Amino acid sequence: MSLALNSILAATDSVSGSVSIIGYGLGTLGPGIGIGFLVGKTVEGISRQPEAAGQVRTLMFIGLALVEALALFGFALAFVVR
Repeated sequence: MSLALNSILAATDSVSGSVSIIGYGLGTLGPGIGIGFLVGKTVEGISRQPEAAGQVRTLMFIGLALVEALALFGFALAFVVR
């Protein structure tokens, strides 16, 4: 029992840094997947209907801005929450 407790204490002493950084690392998965999905569907829509490329591209850039804002919000939140 004592050996297991000492192993756990040694493991907790060796962990340094902030858990919020790990949370931000996991939080980047959502915007990354969202951007990939958004751009893929935009390319698919433009290939199906090339005459609407201007409107689809404009909406894509608005969506990209919103997804990037979500990623930046997560980045700022990683530093605020401690």
